[in-house]
Amino acid sequence: MSEKVTPYNDANRTKKEQVEEMFDNIAHRYDFLNRLLSLGIDRSWRKKAVRFIAEIQPKKILDVATGTGDFAFEALSAKPEKVIGYDISEGMLQYGRKKAAASNTAHIVEFVKGDSERIEFDNNTFDAITVGFGVRNFEYLEEGLKEIYRVLKPGGRLVILEVSLPHNAVVRFFYDIYFNYVLPTVGRIFSRDVRAYTYLPESVRAFPQGLAFTHILANVGFTKARWNPLTLGTCAMYTAEK
Repeated sequence: MSEKVTPYNDANRTKKEQVEEMFDNIAHRYDFLNRLLSLGIDRSWRKKAVRFIAEIQPKKILDVATGTGDFAFEALSAKPEKVIGYDISEGMLQYGRKKAAASNTAHIVEFVKGDSERIEFDNNTFDAITVGFGVRNFEYLEEGLKEIYRVLKPGGRLVILEVSLPHNAVVRFFYDIYFNYVLPTVGRIFSRDVRAYTYLPESVRAFPQGLAFTHILANVGFTKARWNPLTLGTCAMYTAEK
């Protein structure tokens, strides 16, 4: 499971501590590398995800593992009254706050530092919750999902985007070359963190894929848990309701 894969393989520190350090280290290049390494396709994934939650006209949205806030800002297209970007990395949040100030959206998009496995909000607070490429970084996956379930209102919607492994053999061949060799090399050059972009493919391989993850969502209590492969199966969009 995902908790066995850690960024720095340091037995003296928890996965949570290592993840926080990793994202603090790469925060200055995170947005640039996301655009470069995904060829910009990640934007279309977020747009599709936000359309799912927009159907219920959410007033208050939580973006868990928000990073620099790309998902939180995309969620503005759902016309909420408030979006909370929640993340363990203060380094990433600082960039999110700068983007909010630059776009004059700081009155709507707020960034809060916190542990996704101990979310500091009351039960039934949010109409919708988004998570973009963050659940595989949870130290204890089900605990994090239980917290998300707790703070989501009854009738609320959850959408999760996560990197996935293509099933098509030809696509998988080229994907593995890119994922295991090109991505770590480019990431190392631009981020100066040797482990960050080798941890990425390792964490993806360790993460429960497709139906396996929908079963975990259902076990936690979510209903209508489904998954939809995007872009030849290189990304998965998971949706569920409370």
